[in-house]
Amino acid sequence: MQTANDIRRTFLDFFAKNGHEIVQSSPLVPRNDPTLMFTNAGMVQFKNVFTGVEKREYTRATTAQKCVRAGGKHNDLDNVGYTARHHTFFEMLGNFSFGDYFKDDAIRLAWELITKEFGLSKERLLVTVYHDDDHAFDTWKKVAGFSDDRIIRIPTSDNFWAMGDTGPCGPCSEIFFDHGDHIPGGPPGSPDQDGDRFIEIWNLVFMQFEQVDKDTRVALPKPSIDTGMGLERLAAVLQGKHDNYDIDLMRSLIVASANASGADADGPYKISHRVVADHLRSSCFLIADGVLPSNEGRGYVLRRIMRRAMRHAHLMGCTEPLLWKLVPALVTEMGQAYPELVRASALITETLKLEETRFKATLDKGLKLLDEEVGKLASGAALAGEVAFKLYDTYGFPLDLTQDALKSKGLGVDTDGFNAAMDRQRAEARKAWAGSGEAATETLWFEVKETHGASEFLGYDTIEAEGKIVALVEDGKLVEAVHPGHEVMLVANQTPFYGESGGQMGDAGIVTVGKARVVVKDTQKKLGDLIVHMGTVEGGPVAVGEDAHLAVDAERRDATRAHHSATHLLHAALRNALGEHVTQKGSQVGPDRLRFDFAHPKAMSPDEIRVVEHSVNREIRRNQDVTTKLMGQEEAIKAGAMALFGEKYGDEVRVVSMGDNGVNFSVELCGGTHVRRTGDIGAFKIVAESAVAAGVRRIEAVTAGAFLTWAEEQAELVARAAGALKVAPAELPARIAQLQDDRRKLERELADTRKALATGGGGQGGAATKVVNGVTFAGRVLDGVPAKDLKGMADEIKKQMGSGVVALLSTDGGKASLVVGVTEDLTGKISAVDLVKIGSEAVGGKGGGGRPDMAQAGGPDAANAQAAIEKIEAALA
Repeated sequence: MQTANDIRRTFLDFFAKNGHEIVQSSPLVPRNDPTLMFTNAGMVQFKNVFTGVEKREYTRATTAQKCVRAGGKHNDLDNVGYTARHHTFFEMLGNFSFGDYFKDDAIRLAWELITKEFGLSKERLLVTVYHDDDHAFDTWKKVAGFSDDRIIRIPTSDNFWAMGDTGPCGPCSEIFFDHGDHIPGGPPGSPDQDGDRFIEIWNLVFMQFEQVDKDTRVALPKPSIDTGMGLERLAAVLQGKHDNYDIDLMRSLIVASANASGADADGPYKISHRVVADHLRSSCFLIADGVLPSNEGRGYVLRRIMRRAMRHAHLMGCTEPLLWKLVPALVTEMGQAYPELVRASALITETLKLEETRFKATLDKGLKLLDEEVGKLASGAALAGEVAFKLYDTYGFPLDLTQDALKSKGLGVDTDGFNAAMDRQRAEARKAWAGSGEAATETLWFEVKETHGASEFLGYDTIEAEGKIVALVEDGKLVEAVHPGHEVMLVANQTPFYGESGGQMGDAGIVTVGKARVVVKDTQKKLGDLIVHMGTVEGGPVAVGEDAHLAVDAERRDATRAHHSATHLLHAALRNALGEHVTQKGSQVGPDRLRFDFAHPKAMSPDEIRVVEHSVNREIRRNQDVTTKLMGQEEAIKAGAMALFGEKYGDEVRVVSMGDNGVNFSVELCGGTHVRRTGDIGAFKIVAESAVAAGVRRIEAVTAGAFLTWAEEQAELVARAAGALKVAPAELPARIAQLQDDRRKLERELADTRKALATGGGGQGGAATKVVNGVTFAGRVLDGVPAKDLKGMADEIKKQMGSGVVALLSTDGGKASLVVGVTEDLTGKISAVDLVKIGSEAVGGKGGGGRPDMAQAGGPDAANAQAAIEKIEAALA
């Protein structure tokens, strides 16, 4: 038997042998199509190649593309489990030609693969073509040798594909497999075509035209090929099954569900096992591609899928969470083809376990309420919308989960009543928010969020994506368009730009809209999850509703991520080095440096700084994975995760871990962007440590490119200093120490010389003195003498005088410093404080202070220095 893995490999290898590039499956979150919630076909990642916007190095490609259809116009969720071929997750095998081969080769390759490689009997195949596509009809007749009745012309849009209202389009040719006359149903185009006998297994799209407008269609200069074959359908055919859930891949997951739940795989809970198997795949792949359960957008669809599976686990009697136990079975089946499952298995497991644990706590109560309300309903009545809303609001039941629970009872839900209750809740929330003291101009963001929902953040996995502009704000008002040269605040339905939060600065970059662009200087978050790009319009107007290409400044983002991850390592290193009292008191992470404030009672010593630096750099050199898990906030903190200052957390939190050999060096709650491995930080250097407030210290540090810039600047300073002193850089410390000794010696000699000059000049004791009113007075103006030396000089002169008054005034830089000394025998009648105040007034000062025997003062007007001495002398007279 050919397994699903064998079939996938055979398909890709066949087209690789025929000159096709094997291209890895794109993520389930489309980065190049803002109109899609999830990737739902193989051609999605090639959309820009088909339209000519993007060029690639190959003209032929083949893929096994993971797809999800569980939201928007492609939504198979309600049918999963009840039919043979509906899935929320499936794989689409495809081959593509970008202006290379066309119909002849596409049909020839398809026929060769199906009949020779896969060995399907020609007798059990038939094809359809668009009714006027004679080229395809003739080619099939030639290649397959079919009679006319085996090539069915279809006149409807079923056999004509279009990318949209405008753009590439063309006829299709579908290949059908006949399961046999024992199964009801007729061939395509017949009255009973909806039966299960004839199953489409492959669709060949001949991208032949461009739809210019509603009435104009022109031929493409380079026609292309886009094909899609469901792996699950083909596996069912090749394995002799009529039901996709009976193929080896799905059966292994169903058996794993049966073993874990204890419910027979083919017994009364057969549908529940099928739901679990299908929803397990979509949930795990969505989480691996960065989607986490939430109450908005893609996260809400994921939550709906997960909770639907969890209800079916509950129906099977599971008292403990089930889905997370099945992750190893899925990884075993699909991990080799999709290694992202292996890489994200820890995150997937934690997310499933958390969601089911939290949901099970309210599931019993919600189902009890539902049963009570159903018991009150008359036959054929619908469940009240208020009840459905209560189940959603209080118990976390998405509307479709309530509808699914009622489906087996043949009951519906009053959806209008549900929507009315939802609207009332939103109105109350808005009213409460508007009264919270926020600026009146900020209320417009509430309107944007109510209308368009939260922004989908794609930036954990990519720095470029396509988005649709949903709102523009200019001068505090919502507008439809903004013209060149004007400042704008722009909101898109999805974006890779990170909005400032948790200490991490917002991204900068370019938003391209046709020939215009917005140069984004900053990105902010409004209302918690509305991402607002702030910048200037250039090159043309931008308008609401336009598609945009959003590209984050990669170099700036990489530098910011390095600093953010280093902040986590720094926090852990500080706690290890200084003690567990160290807690974060604030941070700012940007592209050029990080700033980290933390509780600590004293300055760090050079040795402590060195220990912390070495610890962080050791973790960087170990180059371990940086992993993310989704956990409950309380559970995460109990498990040792550190909560970062200033960040608001919901019930579910991202837990970022860094460490080696299974031992986490750092575990923190954080919603920011981080490096993939610690080695990506490059290096770490503390450049400053200072006080912020009592008991709070601040570290500033640099990493990666910022570290190199800092190191180059330091090297330049060292080189300049060594050049100025005419020594080698290694000799600088010794030379500087020598210069410091020389300076101290010269300063001592200069002080002695100044003292000698100040005290010399004849008179009593050798100082220049005069007798004023019977009191010996020495008054002098000294240029360039440091103020700190004046008291010592005054004491020396007092000793020489024996009895008297000394006034010394030093001028330096236009300012005056004054000292007045009075010998002990005169302090009873003369106060140094009184005299210094008189002198201070003369130089523009405001008094002075000290003791009766020694006082000091100053002033800004050194030009009146001599006058100050004279006023002191006059006061003595």
